[in-house]
Amino acid sequence: MRLFVYAEPKLQQDLIIKLSSSIDSSWNSDFKMRERPQQMERMIQLPHRYRRPRLNFISPFVKYTMFFFNFIFWLVGGALIGIGLYALVDQWQSGAGVRVEDLSDILFNVGLIIAIIGAIIFFVSFAGCIGALRENTALLKLYSVALLIFFLLELLVAVLCFVFPNKMEGIIASYLTDNVIKKYREDPDLQNLIDFIQIEFRCCGLSTRSYEDWSKNEYFNCTGPELNPSVERCGVPYSCCKNATDMSSGLINIMCGYGVQREMQIGTRDPISTTKSAASLHNDPKDKVWTQGCIEALKSWINRNLYIVAGSALGIALMQLFVMYLAKSLEGQIEMQQST
Repeated sequence: MRLFVYAEPKLQQDLIIKLSSSIDSSWNSDFKMRERPQQMERMIQLPHRYRRPRLNFISPFVKYTMFFFNFIFWLVGGALIGIGLYALVDQWQSGAGVRVEDLSDILFNVGLIIAIIGAIIFFVSFAGCIGALRENTALLKLYSVALLIFFLLELLVAVLCFVFPNKMEGIIASYLTDNVIKKYREDPDLQNLIDFIQIEFRCCGLSTRSYEDWSKNEYFNCTGPELNPSVERCGVPYSCCKNATDMSSGLINIMCGYGVQREMQIGTRDPISTTKSAASLHNDPKDKVWTQGCIEALKSWINRNLYIVAGSALGIALMQLFVMYLAKSLEGQIEMQQST
């Protein structure tokens, strides 16, 4: 049985349009539901097409300048650690050993102090290098604080030496004489350093007493053969001699300073005559060794090269301030980037 619905032609046309639009809308909604997971997948795979790019507040110049600068110093610190450890191992193998009983044993152990300075440079520059490369604000803050401490210590020493020059000179001379002179034969590296300074600056001893400072060393003092059986008794190191090197053979006469202190005592204690004989003039210790202390010689050298020394000190200070500025700038840029 069939049901026929009679309608006017106009109504039939409206009915057909409504049915077709209903079918199209249902088909489109079904198609969109099937397409939606695919669209979400494409959005996950290609987020940059759907998300607005973030602003970059970090300057590449500041970042990579910090990295390069600290990378160079990181290598320098590693090299200093290697040199210091090599010196300590060589000192240990030579039988001298590494004795640490007080602060002076650390300050005047050349190999140990080089290794310590290298370790400080290594770790501080490592913090700056990794902090800049990885944009780590904690490491950058540690780096800035370390540089600030170094700068303030340098500034304090400079101010004290400028305001109290004579007092600081006396303190330094007394401390070095009581420690460096006594340890001359104990540490081969310290011995080589002292010899180098005395040869290059043409000085002997440290204070204004010059070669008499060496009487504080157990090998060079003049306490008598029963207390000091050393062959170097009443002498000075060869590096104090004006003509330690034989011009004909090129060899160093390590015995040129033997008996210098005794000769000076004989010359100044002559009770018979106030004039010196030809033999005493020929053996005058002042003609054999330098009579200026190394601290005074160093002061004279600084006065002669004042512009170079002042320029170098100012350059180091400005470099430290510049690097601290870069570190704080990069730290602020990173915090601004993280807050967006």
